[in-house]
Amino acid sequence: MIVINDLKFNYAKHEVFDNLSLTFNEGKIYGLLGLNGAGKSTLLYLMSGLLFADKGKIEFSGYDVTKRNPKALADMFLVPEEFELPRLTFEKYVELNAPFYPNFSRETFEKCLQGFNMTADIRLDKLSMGQKKKAFMCFALAANTSLLIMDEPTNGLDIPSKSQFRQVVSSCMNDNRTIVISTHQVRDVENLIDHITIINDKKAVFDYSVADITEKLFFTTEKTENPLFTQEVFGGQLSVCKRQNANDETPLNIELLFNAVLADCGKINEVFN
Repeated sequence: MIVINDLKFNYAKHEVFDNLSLTFNEGKIYGLLGLNGAGKSTLLYLMSGLLFADKGKIEFSGYDVTKRNPKALADMFLVPEEFELPRLTFEKYVELNAPFYPNFSRETFEKCLQGFNMTADIRLDKLSMGQKKKAFMCFALAANTSLLIMDEPTNGLDIPSKSQFRQVVSSCMNDNRTIVISTHQVRDVENLIDHITIINDKKAVFDYSVADITEKLFFTTEKTENPLFTQEVFGGQLSVCKRQNANDETPLNIELLFNAVLADCGKINEVFN
């Protein structure tokens, strides 16, 4: 779906990426994680052709994204972290913008509206930031593009809306779609994503499916011998350990995994080699 090869990118004299290579495949929801300033948003804009690399290439379904091919643009959608919506009803917005997306589904649109407890007669300019995000995500999901990119989609959402977000996104997922979610609020997407990509120090330092992670690692509050990473918390500790047998299976703790990778990505990646 998306292939990134030897990407280099700089803002003035600040180097953001140095020979970054990644592949995002169909049928998966990716969680793109990294510290603030690691380049998550920059990478999303590069993937959608809104920024241009200094070196390297990004291809989407065989198209060079820098060429901004109309067929490619009609099959990808970016939900930025911050955006403005026009002074229109949502129904009018759909009427004006849906024709740019040949696979737009009215059925999906109605399903998303229902999932977020919204209606199409709302005025977009009268909504709160959280409501605007939900409205824009309804349109983004209904556009039915093969590639959907979301930058910090849960920022501004209250707790019930975050639960709605997970349910709505998962209900719109299929084998032909790729969704990339950049976030630092990892708990908001913990039960949604099925692949984790972590960028740090100008490169991708971790890139594995949730299935691979839970097969190789387990997460515990108990003291164990030779943990890969331990984090002190109030009342005890959390540890990431190499899984030794089937009885070690535990739920994935993305926040703990993220901290472990940043502390020593080499030690964590050794488990997968």
